[in-house]
Amino acid sequence: MIDPSAASVPAKPPSSSLPLPAVTRRALAGYFGLAALLALAALGIALWQMHSSRQELDSVRQELARRLADVDAQTKASRIAGDQLREATREASVKLGVLEAKLAESQSQQIALEALYQDLSRNRDEWAFAEIEQTLLIASQQLQLAGNVKAALIALQATDTRLQAMNRPQLTALRTAIARDIARLKAAPAMDTVGLSARIDTLLATVDTLPLAAETRPAPERAAAPADDPAASTATRFWREVWGDVKQLVRVQRMDRADVPLLSPAQTFFLRENLKLRLLTARMALLTRDQATFRNDLKAAREWLARYFDARDKMVASAVSALNGLQSADITIELPDMSATLDALRAVSQTRARAKP
Repeated sequence: MIDPSAASVPAKPPSSSLPLPAVTRRALAGYFGLAALLALAALGIALWQMHSSRQELDSVRQELARRLADVDAQTKASRIAGDQLREATREASVKLGVLEAKLAESQSQQIALEALYQDLSRNRDEWAFAEIEQTLLIASQQLQLAGNVKAALIALQATDTRLQAMNRPQLTALRTAIARDIARLKAAPAMDTVGLSARIDTLLATVDTLPLAAETRPAPERAAAPADDPAASTATRFWREVWGDVKQLVRVQRMDRADVPLLSPAQTFFLRENLKLRLLTARMALLTRDQATFRNDLKAAREWLARYFDARDKMVASAVSALNGLQSADITIELPDMSATLDALRAVSQTRARAKP
């Protein structure tokens, strides 16, 4: 059994451990003090660095918060701009669809116009030759039926101008024929058809105003004034006045020609209308250069004027003189035709018809 008191007594150091000298203890104490100072300095530096790091961390945190706030604001602005951009994009898409539809319509119209232009270009020569042929045929008819040399010349000259603009070597023969017909028409004798027709129109306008022979009355004869005889008695003067009145009741007229026919109002109307009809027929004969019909109608009109109208009237005399002048006019002038031009035109048309596929 162990004694507790003996256990609590410290053991004695071995006899070999010697106490340290005083110098060594002082050196150790100096070292320990220096180490403590260095430790305190290191601790201060560590605390200063920790404080500095905390300040930098706070500033970094603040800067990060500020930048996050800026980023958030920019994100909101970007979201708003994105919404606006999407709306603008949607509107632009709608407008783009409308523009594409209009562009497609415009392209289809352009294609149709190009096809029409090509068709017109192909048929332009055919139409031009058809117009030239129609113009020359009408001018030829006017020349043959009415003797209208001026219209034929205008048609030929216009046709030659168009052919010159076309500048086709195969049209040389046609242009030569046109030049030949132009020279022949210019050398043809001129007939004043317009002037003669105007004179007939003037006569037509005066028919209704010409006086009839049955409507005229002889001019009353002036009775010689009785001599004022102061010596004559009252009875003598009375019988003179009575005799003068009796002579006014009876009038004797000498007729050197056949009796003037008396016409009723209806007959007078038809006489004037028939006279107009004769003059109109004469004008038609003038346009067709029918010499016999022209002179026969004018002769009949002149005879009716001499028989039924008052020859002593100035208007009737002027009308008779105009009819005599018209009757002596020669309207049977032989005018050249346009057969050479028409033959050349038919030859060109046949050549073009054979050249078609």
